[in-house]
Amino acid sequence: MRKRYFMTEIEDNLSKFHQPTKPDYNLASGARVVMVGSTLYAPSLYFWYKFLDKKFVGRAVKTVFTKVACDQFIMTPFLLACFFTILSVLEGQQDIFAELRHKYVKTLMANQVFWLPVQSINFSFIPSHLRVTYVASASFIWINVLCYIKRQQISGNPKIEASK
Repeated sequence: MRKRYFMTEIEDNLSKFHQPTKPDYNLASGARVVMVGSTLYAPSLYFWYKFLDKKFVGRAVKTVFTKVACDQFIMTPFLLACFFTILSVLEGQQDIFAELRHKYVKTLMANQVFWLPVQSINFSFIPSHLRVTYVASASFIWINVLCYIKRQQISGNPKIEASK
């Protein structure tokens, strides 16, 4: 039952691309996401990866596992919380933690599905001087997932629904 609901949701969203009228783009919302990504994520992750490379040297399985675990279970929860909170502040939401409460767990689970394999490849095969480029490329895909989750409405909260 749950799988069918998920597939229906995907089919509904994909069908929007084939409609003669395209949805309006919210440039202000896009600008806010770009600002958070550029001012919070990029510098934080640059220094974070440098720290991980100095603290855990090498590409042994145990080292890679430690780096991935640190990245996904220390830095990621913090950055996702900042993402929803800062965007809610920039949007002028009355309850800046409403989206965080409703979307955090779903986002964190999606994050783990996407980033655990990506970061395993990153720390196993990508030279340290190319990590930011590799992660930026993967982030291009991930930010679309984040924006999709961010765009989902929280039922019963007209202030949040109106800002989308």
